[in-house]
Amino acid sequence: MTNDRPAIPTAGMDVLEAIYTTRSMRRVKPDPIPEDVLRQILDAAIRAPSGGNQQGWSFVVVRDPQKRRALAEIYKPLIESLFLPGTLYYRQAHSDDPDVAARTQRMVRSARFLGEHLQDAPVIVIPCLHTGGRGTNITTGSSIYPAVQNLMLAARAFGVGSVLTTIHRQREDEVRALLGIPVDVDTAALIPLGYPRGRWGVAERRPLEEVVHWDQW
Repeated sequence: MTNDRPAIPTAGMDVLEAIYTTRSMRRVKPDPIPEDVLRQILDAAIRAPSGGNQQGWSFVVVRDPQKRRALAEIYKPLIESLFLPGTLYYRQAHSDDPDVAARTQRMVRSARFLGEHLQDAPVIVIPCLHTGGRGTNITTGSSIYPAVQNLMLAARAFGVGSVLTTIHRQREDEVRALLGIPVDVDTAALIPLGYPRGRWGVAERRPLEEVVHWDQW
């Protein structure tokens, strides 16, 4: 590690615009992402804070078509399993509340599209955390998910779409074997990157009044 201060890249976007318009982009084009753009996105990721500044992260950047197809073969049946009869999403997609049903069905179509086309994303990033074989819990994520969010915000600033997914962890050993990831390293996410087919916009969210508690619950 050196003390050289890197030049701060510019992408011509206000940070709040990036925050408000970074949304799950599951439909992306196969067009390649330029090397310099990809490096700047990854460099932004490693500017995130981590516990004790340990920076125990690594990022596996998958561009090889065969490996992307192999990841897709792992990923697709896991996505489909989310929507089987008896699951939460199945019940919501068939809810008596038309708003809940419509919203869930849109999400299901989008997720299934990603399951069918994951291999078409030009880049798939696997953020990893070195755990040394120790068990993980919710606080472990504080050392990797800020970097994940940085990556997605930087991607947005460069016009690159992304989506945070974690379902691959149900078959994590297969992902490790495919990509040569050591057994004492956890994969925290699987993030396809690509230029979006759709439009950017501010995603609908529950209002503050429903989720913010002042001074006490």
